[in-house]
Amino acid sequence: MAGPENGLKLRKVNNDSEVNAEKLQVGRVVVPTAEGMKRDKELDSHVEYEFGGPWGVVAIMTGFPLLMYYLWICLVFYDGQLVHPTSVDDIKPFLWRMWEHVRVDASPNAYAWKVYTGLIVYQLFLAWVVPGYMQEGLPVPSLNYRTLMYKCNAIGCIYVTMITAAVLHYFNIFRLTEIIDNFGHLMTVAMIYGFGVSFFMYFITVATGNQIRMSGNFIYDVFMGACLNPRIGPIDLKMWLEVRIPWVIVFFMSVSGACKQYETYGYVTPNMAFMCLATWLYLNACGKGEECIPQTWDMFHEKWGFLVIFWNFAGVPFSYIYSVVYMASHDPEKYRFSTPTYVALYATLLTAYYIWDTAMSQKSRFKMQSQGITSYRKTFPQLPWGTIKNPSYIQTAHGNRLLTDGWWRYSRKPNYVADWVMSLTWGLVQGTCSPIPYFYSVFFIVVLIHRCSRDFERCAIKYGKDWEKYCSIVKYKFIPGIY
Repeated sequence: MAGPENGLKLRKVNNDSEVNAEKLQVGRVVVPTAEGMKRDKELDSHVEYEFGGPWGVVAIMTGFPLLMYYLWICLVFYDGQLVHPTSVDDIKPFLWRMWEHVRVDASPNAYAWKVYTGLIVYQLFLAWVVPGYMQEGLPVPSLNYRTLMYKCNAIGCIYVTMITAAVLHYFNIFRLTEIIDNFGHLMTVAMIYGFGVSFFMYFITVATGNQIRMSGNFIYDVFMGACLNPRIGPIDLKMWLEVRIPWVIVFFMSVSGACKQYETYGYVTPNMAFMCLATWLYLNACGKGEECIPQTWDMFHEKWGFLVIFWNFAGVPFSYIYSVVYMASHDPEKYRFSTPTYVALYATLLTAYYIWDTAMSQKSRFKMQSQGITSYRKTFPQLPWGTIKNPSYIQTAHGNRLLTDGWWRYSRKPNYVADWVMSLTWGLVQGTCSPIPYFYSVFFIVVLIHRCSRDFERCAIKYGKDWEKYCSIVKYKFIPGIY
């Protein structure tokens, strides 16, 4: 159990606090050092704008949905090639052509509303009723260092969803092939949910006085979020949305593409099977390692705003699997590879997945060990080297520990490196047929570099000289020996 030896102190919650925090399922209070509390207060204050400030987030909120439409149109209607006006005089007709594609093939039709809303309602229902593992999160400074309890039942919900979908497909109640055929319509509905939930959460949070770390600029605060721990009963909405919607859609979009291929050609290509495997690995990992999510920065510090909400409702499920959309609508002869190429592709995916899975597990379980948690879930698959016994670390003046063992002795973000390699294979699976499926890996590396700069800046503030010591031991940010 965490104690004075690692700079953290346990404090019993008083009765009034227990009553007030009951809805948040408080576990206990874990207080850092006085220096740690000082640093946390600084981090929990709005100091400067990110993402280019108000104008930058307006550009993101308007530009990214437009980019999603453009890439989808190029992929489906222009053979996967990037199109543009052929002349100055063609600009207006070009924009009208783009709009016509959206109006006809991406309208928020009844099918899309029924399917997307049904998924949300079903996933909320399963999250509420399916039994789950209760995991303690990290101390939250804004809650006076209370730790929150998280119900981790995603793995059960995921497979109940798969069984449900298989039964509905078998009895022709809901054909999986229809999902990929309605990609544009579903994407628009997802965007509407992304915007709607973002603004709703901002207004309801401010109205109830639960806002935190606000800048005072309306649109910027909608983008970054106002609330930190949104919950409905036993469901932590932030953690729920991170897994149950985006990765479930990504997986079923791949399965839909495979079903469509089978119905059209009588077989499923190794390329489409690769995407089914890749998306299943990611979805299953999010479910089987869900108890590791409460230990992340996303849960205890990142607010629930447009940045997170829109991305999980629409960004991830409709911009990460362009390769599936392309392959489902094109002749397999265009992207057929040699056997050695397939072997290399599958081997790269599985190697990157192993490093990503075990790196995430090592870090999360190290944080659990620091809290005195030594009993872990045994969900499938438990990979070798997922837990480090007696790891080396740096004890900080803040009270936390910085891991310098396992994969984390070689790189400060080994999970990011492996995650990016996996994203690259999602584009490589269709070769050079279209540049659009590579959007995921190109966009992802930009996001990861930006996120690293944010993380490292905050760590420098939080840990001071201890962070400098850590950087002298773990020298490389990403790739060992290179960067």
